Amino acid sequence: MAQPARTGREGRRRHPADGLVRRAGRWRFDWEWTYTRDAWLDQMRTHGILTHLPSGQVTEVLAEVGAAIDARGGSFTAPYGTVAVTAVRGVDA
Repeated sequence: MAQPARTGREGRRRHPADGLVRRAGRWRFDWEWTYTRDAWLDQMRTHGILTHLPSGQVTEVLAEVGAAIDARGGSFTAPYGTVAVTAVRGVDA
């Protein structure tokens, strides 16, 4: 049996954002973290391509990066930005 055509709101697909009030809060927090040579090299072992390279190549890359950090005094400071967003669910959700 054929279904009657749907019109208006009930006929459109719901989007995940439906029911969210257009007002939202947004905050940005800028911060820095200073990495020592050893702390950064530990981090690097878990990054992207290094997780797929043979161990000999990983050792070579880490040695080069470690030498570069040593040449800058043994540490570096990395800037970061964190964004937090909030929304309120609408009453018709």
